Amino acid sequence: MKLPYRIGLTASVLALASSLAAGTASAATAAPVKAGAATATAAAAPAFNAAGTWTLNQSNGYTVTLTLTQDSAGNLYGYAASAPDGLSGRIEDGSMVNGTSIVFVIGWSSGIWGKYTGSLNADRTLSGNTEAIQHPWVQATWNTFQTF
Repeated sequence: MKLPYRIGLTASVLALASSLAAGTASAATAAPVKAGAATATAAAAPAFNAAGTWTLNQSNGYTVTLTLTQDSAGNLYGYAASAPDGLSGRIEDGSMVNGTSIVFVIGWSSGIWGKYTGSLNADRTLSGNTEAIQHPWVQATWNTFQTF
């Protein structure tokens, strides 16, 4: 059943974003929390706007084209397409820009959820790590050439 997993997934994404903002966890070490668990840390103001259409390049040879909107609180909404496999996906609830960090989850048409964590670099490009949530040993790094 997908619904309870998605609720837990959203809570995990929100907890990760909150702990990244507080500097208490890294993307690699943040632990999921139970759905509905409150966090006491306020999100940092977004330091960049990720809205628009842009492409990230993964170290495993895949490219992901994102079409995003971002609200004033940093929440991300939108869609993704992957090449060369032609998958499509939706940006899941809880995805956000938080200070200079970005975290988003793509629910792919294959049924896999990809978690992407990254940060704004000095040259204003983005880079980070991704993993398949159901198969966390499936990982890659990613980067953009576009600046933000």
